[in-house]
Amino acid sequence: MQVKVLFVCLGNICRSPTAEGVFRKLLEREELESRVHVDSAGTHAYHVGAPPDQRAREAALRRGIDLSAIRGRQAEPSDILEFDLALAMDRENYENLITIAGGHAHKVRLFMEFSDRFEENEVPDPYYGGPNGFEQVLDMIEDASEGLIRELRRLRSFE
Repeated sequence: MQVKVLFVCLGNICRSPTAEGVFRKLLEREELESRVHVDSAGTHAYHVGAPPDQRAREAALRRGIDLSAIRGRQAEPSDILEFDLALAMDRENYENLITIAGGHAHKVRLFMEFSDRFEENEVPDPYYGGPNGFEQVLDMIEDASEGLIRELRRLRSFE
């Protein structure tokens, strides 16, 4: 059975598409891409249909991750039913997802719960900052993605 993971930020143009791209690449490396379905969304409709922020795309591409096919979309209540995990990048979006989730709030978690190297519990929004912010976000997302893969292996016995 395939596990379905949804990454969520505010507008779905920086953090959540970056997480989708990073996680897909790690799943391919671990040969788990057929066992995990990945998507991303925003809690607001600010950028529906738009590609990820150019700075996010460039930073990811420097690490061999192509985000160009991803388009912004808004998270909907049906997402919470469809996905096994809805992972929020920060507390504001966590609270928004809890509201959307209704009786399925147990599927909503903060993505950084899976991090080993970072003490922060939120992935900061790099949108209004400089290029270093996008690099920091990638570092955090890569670490939390590694932790998420370990957790999925433990829970789902992918071996």
